[in-house]
Amino acid sequence: CQHAVSRVVDQFGHLDILVNNAAYQRHVESLEELSIEQWERTFRTNIFAYFYLAKAALPHLKAGSAIINTGSETGLEGNKALLDYSSSKGAIHAFTKALAQNLASRRIRVNCVAPGPVWTPLNPAERSPEETKHFGESTPYGRPAQPEEIAPAFVYFASEADSSYVTGEVLALLGGQTRAG
Repeated sequence: CQHAVSRVVDQFGHLDILVNNAAYQRHVESLEELSIEQWERTFRTNIFAYFYLAKAALPHLKAGSAIINTGSETGLEGNKALLDYSSSKGAIHAFTKALAQNLASRRIRVNCVAPGPVWTPLNPAERSPEETKHFGESTPYGRPAQPEEIAPAFVYFASEADSSYVTGEVLALLGGQTRAG
């Protein structure tokens, strides 16, 4: 993480925005099927990496900077087949809120985008062709979001002009579903 941050600072001279967007997920049918190795891999990828990158970036972030974490609807409600993934995404939401409080006096904003189903390479890699065909149909829109429909939320949180008074938010983008966030 230190190396990645150093490369950005070396190339651009500064760092204003950190977007944490990494995920690992694998469906399991039961707690018994969920291995300790999978649990640890999921948390290392999905939350530990966010912590390490935020810690590495912090010395370079000035007032007005933004940290944007990527959560998930499963972190809001859970998913019986994604015990580890749901738990790690819930941890990201809590990390976002706690870090926002921690950095508020420095005027560094910390927010989270928590989308529902989004069409990404993770989906067909994790599902059968039949499941992939029906992915996202449970939303009121009847389909998953496309990445370009989610991207404006990241731009909003990145923009100091637009979101200077917004920190600690978890923005749920769920295609018409309403849930506490």
